[in-house]
Amino acid sequence: MAEQFDVVVIGAGPAGYHAAIRAAQLGLKTACIDAALGKDGKPALGGTCLRVGCIPSKALLDSSHQYENMLHKFEQHGIGFKDASIDVAKMVARKDGIVKQFTGGIAQLFKANKVTAYYGFGTLHVNAGQPGNVVKVKQHDGTEVELKGTNVIIAAGSDSIELPFAKFDGEAIVDNVGALDFTETPKRLAVIGAGVIGLELGSVWKRLGAEVTILEAMPEFLAAADAEVAKLAAREFKKQGLDIRLGAKVSKAEVKAKGKKKEVAVTYTDDKGAEQSLVVDKLLVAVGRRAATKGLLAEGTGVQLNERGQVVVDEHCHTGVDGVWAVGDCVRGPMLAHKGFEEGIAVAELIAGLPGHVNFDTIPWVIYTGPEIAWVGKTEQQLKAEGVPYKTGTFPFAAVGRAVAMAEPVGFAKVIAHAETDRVLGLHLVGPNVSELVHEGVLTMEFSGSADDLARICHAHPSLSEAIHDAAMAVDKRAIHKAN
Repeated sequence: MAEQFDVVVIGAGPAGYHAAIRAAQLGLKTACIDAALGKDGKPALGGTCLRVGCIPSKALLDSSHQYENMLHKFEQHGIGFKDASIDVAKMVARKDGIVKQFTGGIAQLFKANKVTAYYGFGTLHVNAGQPGNVVKVKQHDGTEVELKGTNVIIAAGSDSIELPFAKFDGEAIVDNVGALDFTETPKRLAVIGAGVIGLELGSVWKRLGAEVTILEAMPEFLAAADAEVAKLAAREFKKQGLDIRLGAKVSKAEVKAKGKKKEVAVTYTDDKGAEQSLVVDKLLVAVGRRAATKGLLAEGTGVQLNERGQVVVDEHCHTGVDGVWAVGDCVRGPMLAHKGFEEGIAVAELIAGLPGHVNFDTIPWVIYTGPEIAWVGKTEQQLKAEGVPYKTGTFPFAAVGRAVAMAEPVGFAKVIAHAETDRVLGLHLVGPNVSELVHEGVLTMEFSGSADDLARICHAHPSLSEAIHDAAMAVDKRAIHKAN
């Protein structure tokens, strides 16, 4: 006999585990199903973000950043040492330890909040005209259980997109999972895609000594970012030795034996239409992700998928089928963990009769390269296309005392405000620790604040946040520390 729950969540990634915990906090009897296993073969909650995405990549980015500082930056601080080296196996083991700590932490949170966890693959089924919804779970031990949920929240997440001519083999051709687990620094690494994953993981292995070539099919670099931000970032990446080739369309990737090892011959067409070739030790395919909805829905559920395989939902994440919701990477909108966090919580609150809500206009974006890139709101190019009158103010980190003291002077802050109302429409940043600074823009926009509001808020001195303060002042040409 099926066990009855108020809420059954399919998926324990960022959207799913937030939804499950919040539902349980609100007094709803909650179950959460997850199929993922860790490197040790045991269940590992947290989804792609925690296991093989956001958290482990930041661990490697930090380790590689420390090593790069040892090689290139510590000397200017008066810090000397001999024979800097990197133990890749130890670095990866540290990353794995962090992942295990946090996956175990979610399991503990489930216990503390009385969320019942099921480990296996969940599929939504028709309930034969009966009230509620049925989810069948094929558990890892081979058994099958049936759960009934008054509400079902689909939070299935996403998978890496595999190219037909560059199939993942987990060794020579890899996705983000494989690129997090190289046992040694590859001499030559090619990356298909100059998006977040490609830039971040490309940066990791470049810092550790790899020759990194990034092949991007689009003619523009970081087209989603502010054009000035993208231009400065591209310049800095070039200085670092990242070879980013735009308009490069890959057509073939052939794995060949080279002694006891393998290498990959990559064929692509450059931005002038000429065919080019490249031989590397490893190929990372980072061309995006797709909703992980295969096998998720049995026949006749009424839940619809769009042409991209995403679950179709309304503005409240409801599927149109009574009691069935969907959140996170498997629905429309940006595939960002924090977007999933907010959707999961919002749906749990809507189920409990509370006013759950997510403002898509104030979701921040971050790329954790060096320098970091972050933004919220509209870019200048978007506002021009929409015919919205605007004004801008910028301020360089080179004029910020704290940034110079940190030896991190590269980058700037840009505030964009409506030309008539002064309401902040966007904040765009490239520079040190801007992943933290971007939330000044998020908060200001959430409260419909103006550039003048930002300019009149006292910021600590010396701090990196002063760049935002002066950029806001520059909107009306009254910045103190730059010529307006």
